[in-house]
Amino acid sequence: MTGKLIRAAMAVLGTLASLPATAQDKSDHTFTGNAALATDYIFRGISQTGEEPAVSAGFNYGHTSGIFLGVWGSNVDFNDGGQAHLEIDVFGGIRREYRGVTWELGVIHYAYPGAADTRSYDYDELRVALGYDFQIVAATASVNYSPNYFADSDTGVYYALELKAPLKLPYAPSLITGIGRQTIDKNARFGTPDYTDWRIGITLPVGGFDLSATYYDTGLNRRECANTQNCDARGVLAISKAF
Repeated sequence: MTGKLIRAAMAVLGTLASLPATAQDKSDHTFTGNAALATDYIFRGISQTGEEPAVSAGFNYGHTSGIFLGVWGSNVDFNDGGQAHLEIDVFGGIRREYRGVTWELGVIHYAYPGAADTRSYDYDELRVALGYDFQIVAATASVNYSPNYFADSDTGVYYALELKAPLKLPYAPSLITGIGRQTIDKNARFGTPDYTDWRIGITLPVGGFDLSATYYDTGLNRRECANTQNCDARGVLAISKAF
C-alpha cells in the first residue's frame, strides 16, 4: 500500500511539473540548507529525544516549476530498546501559487536507521496543504496521511493549522502558533490514543541566526503517554541558521 501511494503521488507530481514553466537556466534552481540546536525535538507535541537536546540539519532543492526535494535529520531517543538514535526524513513535492493561495502536494519518508526491524518505525506520508497571507497573519492548513503510520499502527492522519504573524516590535520578531489533531487506527500499537497538540512561540532574527522560544502541549496525560513525560507541556529554546 505504501509503495503504491508514493508511486501515485510521484506520478501526479511529474504531471504537474510538466506544465509550462520558464526556460531552464541557473536561476531556475535553488539550493539551501539549515542547521539547528534545540533544547528538545518535539514532533506533533511529543518529545522525540526523551526531553534531551537535539541537533538537526537539512538540505533543500527547489525549481521555478514548483518542484522541491529535500532531506532532514535529527537525533532521537525513544528509550524503548529499539536502538533508534537518528531520524532521517526524505521529502519531495510541488508548491505553487494561484491568486494568492499557495498550494502544496508532497510525500515524506521517515526513516530510523538502526532501529530493530520488529519496531516498524519507518513510514511514509502524503501531504496536502493550502496557505494564504492575509498581511497581518499568514495561515496554512494541511493534512498528512499515512497508510501505515509509525510503529506499524495502520492508518494515521494529522490535521493541522498554523498561523504566523509579524510583530511590530524592535528586531522584527514573529509570532507562530499552531494546532493539530493526530488520529491513529491502532492506538495500542502506537502507544497513545488519538490526541490534539498545540504550540505558540516567538522567533527573532539576530545576526543571521533565528532564535526561538516555543511552548508545546498536548491533550495527553502521562498514563496515556506510556507513563512518560514526553507528552507534557514544555518550553523549547532553539537557535537555527539558514544558508
